[in-house]
Amino acid sequence: MSKSQPTVTELTEYCETCDTRTPHEVSIELKTESKKETNRAFSREPYRVTMCHTCGDERSQRMNDA
Repeated sequence: MSKSQPTVTELTEYCETCDTRTPHEVSIELKTESKKETNRAFSREPYRVTMCHTCGDERSQRMNDA
């Protein structure tokens, strides 16, 4: 099975924890949502993952819900 590597970019964006704009590491990851073995191959969804370089807060948002 092929495993995708996250694409990483650094951006400055608002951090809810720091309550200011800070540098963030931003990546897109495919996450498997199904717990069932038979559907796992068809349940991968793209997520935008951000991590604040200042406080370490990490958040992810499903791209289909963006």
